[in-house]
Amino acid sequence: MLRTRFAGMTDTGLLRDHNEDNLLVSEEYRVVAVADGMGGHRSGDVASQLAVSTLSDFLSVTVGRDATWPFPADPNLTEEENYVVTGLRLANRRIFDRSLKTLADFGMGTTIVAAMFSKDAEHVTVGHVGDSRCYRLRDSQITQLTRDHSLVSDAAHMAPWMTEEEVRQLPANVITRALGIREDVLVDLVTDETRHGDVYLLCSDGLSGLVSDDQILELVMSSGSLDAACKALIDRANYFGGTDNITVVLARVEEVPDGNKRAFVDEPTQESR
Repeated sequence: MLRTRFAGMTDTGLLRDHNEDNLLVSEEYRVVAVADGMGGHRSGDVASQLAVSTLSDFLSVTVGRDATWPFPADPNLTEEENYVVTGLRLANRRIFDRSLKTLADFGMGTTIVAAMFSKDAEHVTVGHVGDSRCYRLRDSQITQLTRDHSLVSDAAHMAPWMTEEEVRQLPANVITRALGIREDVLVDLVTDETRHGDVYLLCSDGLSGLVSDDQILELVMSSGSLDAACKALIDRANYFGGTDNITVVLARVEEVPDGNKRAFVDEPTQESR
């Protein structure tokens, strides 16, 4: 039997004056998420906070309860896939509605990546919109499970005839999909079969834009704990300039010790710096 252990940390970075990232670590619902807000004034942090709070609220009133869902469940999806898709679609609607109410919030949005583990921790479902990422670290290898919804990534994916030089000339910071921009949103899903020892890393582009995949792998594998790994990753991003807010969430899959039949363990941590 498997269980999951969680940790998370967010940091303003060295150049921004406030943090527009938000994170969710929910042991109760086996869910973690990272949201990276965008918008004028302070609307970016409003959007990212709405995203994670809406997802948390949705789970609290639906998981294990006979509740009415805001959107019909898809019979072709698993239970976890339906929870993730519906939670993110609801978050999108709330951000969109909020953006129409005041001029200061108009046009705000947020990227998000969320992961929900099954009760036995043998599967994880990742839903994402935007360029916040999920990686899997397994057997000394790192694999990006999500594909950025960005102009550069879309071009490389849909126009494979473009040369690397042509792709590099595209603006690197253009997001092609985000929560809150339209009334509804398409959520991309990845469901992965877990193994003992796997580490799943969710992050904003404040990390992935500055720290290479190989360095991420080395820092996580060499850290003595998930908390230490989160701090090491953020410190490395700041070492390379800390040009954006940096948020990291880690989930490690472990075997349940003999005599302990819980599917996940205590004391998930969240830290903001």
